[in-house]
This record gives sequence, C-alpha cells and structure tokens, in this order.
Amino acid sequence: MISYVAFALLSVFFLNCQSKTEDTQTMKPTITKEAYGTLADGQSADLYTLTNADSMVVQITNYGGIITKWMAPDKNGQMADVVLGFDSLSAYVKNNPFFGALVGRYGNRIAKGSFTLDGKTYPLVTNNGPNHLHGGTVGFDKKIWKAEEIQGDSTVGLKLTYTSADMEEGYPGKLDVTVTYTLTNSGELKIDYLATTDKPTVVNLTNHCYFNLTGMKRDVLAHEVSIKADSLVAVDATLIPIGKLIPVEGTPFDFRTPKPIGARIDETSDEQIKMGGGYDHCWVINRADESMLKVATVTDPESGRTLEVSTTEPGVQFYTGNFLNGAVSGKGVTYTKRMGFCLETEHYPDSPNQPQFPSVVLRPGETYNTSTIFRMTVK
Repeated sequence: MISYVAFALLSVFFLNCQSKTEDTQTMKPTITKEAYGTLADGQSADLYTLTNADSMVVQITNYGGIITKWMAPDKNGQMADVVLGFDSLSAYVKNNPFFGALVGRYGNRIAKGSFTLDGKTYPLVTNNGPNHLHGGTVGFDKKIWKAEEIQGDSTVGLKLTYTSADMEEGYPGKLDVTVTYTLTNSGELKIDYLATTDKPTVVNLTNHCYFNLTGMKRDVLAHEVSIKADSLVAVDATLIPIGKLIPVEGTPFDFRTPKPIGARIDETSDEQIKMGGGYDHCWVINRADESMLKVATVTDPESGRTLEVSTTEPGVQFYTGNFLNGAVSGKGVTYTKRMGFCLETEHYPDSPNQPQFPSVVLRPGETYNTSTIFRMTVK
C-alpha cells in the first residue's frame, strides 16, 4: 500500500509535470533585436533572435536575410547549432559562400549570363565560370533589407522587404520583394516569398541554408536522405541543364527511399555525379498541383535530429558542399568538403532559356508567391 507521504510526493510530481506542459503550451515565442555591425558604405545591420516555446532559437540578420544560427535539440534534448555560418557580419561580407542567405533575383544558374524575354536579350554578369549564379555580383544576399518584427501567440516572425531597381544586376523591372520568416512552436521555420514588378522580368527566389544535423561535429555523409522525386534535371559540365529530365531509378540520385548521402556520392562512373562533383542537381518533385507538399526528409542517425522540407515549388536543388575546401571557417569549425548540405526549393536552373521548363516570368499585375517550410524534429 502506498504511504500518504509517497502519495503526496507523487501528486506534487504530476502536478509539476502538468504545469510545465501547460507553460510550454501557453508560453509566447519571443523576438529580440541587437546591432550586428556596419557595412563599408555606412549601412547598419541588425540581428534578430526568434525563440519558440520549446527554446528552439533561430537567428536572422537583415543583411542578406541570412539565417546565422539555428539551435535545435537532439534525441537527448541537447541543443546544438545546425547551420553553417560565421561569427560576425564582417565574416559574412568577406567570405560567405551563400551560407544561410536569401538568393535572388534568380537562384541557381543562368547559362552564359544572358536570357531573352519578349524578344529582348538581357546580359548578366558571369560569376560562376561561363554562367550567371544566384543573382549576380551584388545579389539579394548582400543587401540590407528593411525589417519588421511580427509577434503572435504561437508564432514569431520577421518580415523583410527590399526594392530592386530596374536593371539592377541586369534584370529588367523594379521588383518589390517581401520575404517573411515565421518560427512556430512545432519547430517549423516557414519562409513566404512575395514579389511584384512594373516590367516583365524573371524571378526565382530561394534560401541557401547549409545544414549539418550533427551540430558540425563531422561531415554530412552519414545523414539519411529521402526526396520525393522520380527524375532530375540533367546538366552539363558547367552545371547548366541540357534540356531534358532523366529518371533517378537505378542511379545514385534515387532517394525515393532513405539512403545515406555518402552511399553513392563518389560514383564517378555516373555521368551526372561526375558533372557535379557529387550532388549539385535539381530534383523534379512528384506533385499534382502547386499546394504545399513535403518533398524531402534528412536524418542524422546518431543525434536523431531530422529536417523535413515542404514547399510549393516544382524543384529542389540538393547540394552537398562539394566546393567547400577548408578555405573558410566559422563558429570554431573549418568548413571542409561536404560539411553541409542544402535543399534549395526553387524553379529549375536556367529556366529563362529553357521554354519547356515551368515559367519563371513575372509580369506587371501578377504576384510571385511561393512558400517553403523547414521543420526540425527528432527521431
């Protein structure tokens, strides 16, 4: 028979547990702001810390909309930073290989730095071999965005706005862009992209976060990946689409069931693996419409940390840090080859020059509107 004292102690224990659960459910997420540094032209950047009810922390700066930190728990509740990045604004300005950044006007590559729209050819800078990459020399990742804090009962957010002038980096049209980050109490970071233009233009916005679910303890080759795609966009040696889709079945690109990143990443007998030096390709999502759809899942078996990616986009560029070479470091880590992976939700590379691909043309009176959700969980 349980004693009165033991019963009382058990009652207190269960009441405390119930109280903690209720506190978590009713606790409001928070957002704070601090100065982050000054650019050479005198513009100031700020750093925003978003914290949800479970103490998950995401830090974002209005310089480039960069996600600088994401603190997430492992299966034992131990928190660690799961995104590659640097310790200061100056390091992002000097070194950044697009760590955590908003990318635009056009994420990914455009062949030979030009495209034709409505019969007119627009030359762009070639900043990636013979091709144009991620919006040019001073793309959206290097701009100071106007920031507005958003406080909700169960969510917290940061709204970023920027107006790209007509012909900035060679792109036609004045483009008004709004990107909203929203952190939820269920571990989701939702990114909503909106844009309008006063002239016909092309737009393909994405986020270039590099993840490492071990907390940067080791490379990502043991991470297990699944991608909801039966085909991918075939590319040439400069990673420009050759105009056709190829099936993933029987190739190192088949992630329809979970497989470790490192299982077949070095099979250079595969022509596409050889082209990318590993994975740096756009998978074509299996979808019936443009609704939100879970398209990829990545798990670190040791920590149990799991990233789920959902999007309204038709493709996802899966990149495995093939060009990281140890030349840059941050957060006490040297970023060597395959230290991080990206899942860049997007339209296909070089779509402005590939009329058979889904269109990336935005015209006056239309609204560019896409969304992506990164959800961090534990298995």
